[in-house]
Amino acid sequence: MPRLDFSNAFSEDGTKQERGREQNMANTVIDLFCGAGGLSAGLEMAGFRVLVGNDVFEAAGKTFSKTHPHATFVPGPIQELSVEKLLEVSGLQPGELKVLVGGPPCQAYSVYNHQRGMHDERASLFKEYLRIVEGMQPEWIVMENVAGIFSIGGGEAVHAIKSELRALGYEVKEQVLKAEEFGVPQERRRVVFIGNRKGLPVSHPKPTHGSGEGLLPYVTIHDAISDLPRLENGEASNDAPYVSEAKCAFQRWARGNLTKVNNHSAPKLGKVNLDRMKHIPQGGSWRDIPFDLLPAGMKRAKRSDHTKRYGRMKWEAQSCTILTKCDIHWGAYIHPEQDRAISVREAARLQSFPDWFEFTGSKTEQYVQVGNAVPPLLGKAIGEHLKSLFANERNELEVA
Repeated sequence: MPRLDFSNAFSEDGTKQERGREQNMANTVIDLFCGAGGLSAGLEMAGFRVLVGNDVFEAAGKTFSKTHPHATFVPGPIQELSVEKLLEVSGLQPGELKVLVGGPPCQAYSVYNHQRGMHDERASLFKEYLRIVEGMQPEWIVMENVAGIFSIGGGEAVHAIKSELRALGYEVKEQVLKAEEFGVPQERRRVVFIGNRKGLPVSHPKPTHGSGEGLLPYVTIHDAISDLPRLENGEASNDAPYVSEAKCAFQRWARGNLTKVNNHSAPKLGKVNLDRMKHIPQGGSWRDIPFDLLPAGMKRAKRSDHTKRYGRMKWEAQSCTILTKCDIHWGAYIHPEQDRAISVREAARLQSFPDWFEFTGSKTEQYVQVGNAVPPLLGKAIGEHLKSLFANERNELEVA
């Protein structure tokens, strides 16, 4: 359990003690609905100290504990998580936490539609998140959700979220962030709410990658996974050496000092799917499968339907959104060259998890942890931007 040590911060007038305590509280984070810890990992890359994570998913909790050794994982549903418990394990007092982060399901919640929202379990989870915010009184909050939340009730859910947080003293702004614009080799959209209770200006990170002037090029699927060992359908190749030297900056970053790769395990697909895949080129999809090999339901589909189903990835593109099950029936999860679905490690690379981040649990549970996560590099960009906002706050105080 992480404890904050103030033993060397004492002075007779208390000034040094208080300064030491402030330094220990700087950039502290508690992560609710943390899953395996993708957002936490990104914030740690940006220099934050994650003290506590909470989630109901047991396998994700084991992964979080293994990959965030300086944080405490508190298992169980948020409904059973007390503010007192968070204060105890973090060593904080109310108001001392710098950032509370999390992704409570908000899709069902709206103060304008109680029939739809207030009786839905997902709405109650957001209410529980608000309870923790009220009790912990963090300086800043970061909340992320699916971009589709904007379409619910014509934006009512977003308005309700901001209204509830405003009632607790937090001014909040939201923006859809594109993961690929922050070095993630994947097209993924997340709405990110950032707010504070100090009346300070709020903004969101600017893209670092893209086709515009001054931006780094997008990271491609080839950049992300081309150095990983070849797999056959259903094969697991854990603790296998990389097949080549790192070919680009992303691979060097992902590998670090490692020489072997873990979690490189692919699902086993049946013969009919193997027969289908043989007809699909890079960038192709179900449309390339001979009619007699199509699933019965897809034989009735329009050519404009199911655009990502049975999709084969294209080396020089970004992947589609990584979901909790990289099922080729759902999207473009076929390896660019090998006739198989992508492995857990390949999905993790496409989510921008470094290779030292090892997932625990069954293969199915590992895919769920990867797909549910906030891409760490997106989390890092959010963290670095938060620190720039903190710096602006310090500058304003010094001028004043």
